[in-house]
Amino acid sequence: MKVLVTGGAGYIGSVTTELLLNQGHSVVVFDNFERGHRDAVDPRARVIEGDLRDRDSIIDAMRAAKPDAVVHFAAFALVGESMEDPQLYFRNNVVGGINLADAMKAADVPKIIFSSTCATYGIPEQMPMTEDLPQRPTNPYGESKLLFEKILRWRDERDGTRSVFLRYFNAAGATERFGEHHDPESHLIPNVLFVAQGRQERVMMFGDDYETPDGTCIRDYIHIVDLAQAHILALEKDVSGPFNLGNGDGYSVKEVVDLAREVTGKPIRADVAPRRPGDPPRLIASAKKAHAVLGWKPRYPDLRTIIEHAWKWHQAHPHGYAK
Repeated sequence: MKVLVTGGAGYIGSVTTELLLNQGHSVVVFDNFERGHRDAVDPRARVIEGDLRDRDSIIDAMRAAKPDAVVHFAAFALVGESMEDPQLYFRNNVVGGINLADAMKAADVPKIIFSSTCATYGIPEQMPMTEDLPQRPTNPYGESKLLFEKILRWRDERDGTRSVFLRYFNAAGATERFGEHHDPESHLIPNVLFVAQGRQERVMMFGDDYETPDGTCIRDYIHIVDLAQAHILALEKDVSGPFNLGNGDGYSVKEVVDLAREVTGKPIRADVAPRRPGDPPRLIASAKKAHAVLGWKPRYPDLRTIIEHAWKWHQAHPHGYAK
């Protein structure tokens, strides 16, 4: 297939592009490089520089690329930033998404795999989380993703197109070539590894008085390779609708820190800070639907392996993609 990957210079987009190319697909990356990195784009991919907020830019790119399908990653994804500037998130994630949908219609592209998020559920009513739970986002980031899911649902209803929503949890790990580099970095595992590298003095654990075995929040981690492979399976199969992606096993913040100490051999300093507003004690996915319908089976479900792969990449790229 020929696939247009929006946000292909980002963390998940770069690895998905790599795997698509490895499996014989043709890839066109569309990115404005505002938060992505040129060195994160596989050189085998064709690159079109443009911005989804510029409607003509994405329409021209779609007509030039003539893809069979779109994998859509391009979005802002910082919860705290979305609380500070909601309009930034609705303009980029929703208006940009509408422009993308218009471009797909103009070029008769029938299918999109949308990088959604577990943040659309808000505070879950049950654990593990299934696709039929109510979606009640607690921040503009989650709301922006949910709004675009709804837009795509109505587009499918009206035009007979196919949309897949992959709602995932905490992506981590790396391939040998591509890894995680955000600025600022808000994810736990890279911040823990920054302490091991000496790039940071400490990592903060937000709250140690939750109703969990060790008092810290529990989250579901998924290897970036497994995440990318789920997107490819969704592309290749005749499916639509939502799929949760996770390992179904949760690890606490303290468990992540302790395991990182074992993997790196470094005495990683971790200090306790006050709880962050709205942090649920547990977020764990049920990926039974993805297993049954997509045939998805994670290759790297073990957290130690995820941290080992991330650590290897950060050691080889001590400043990420920065020159």
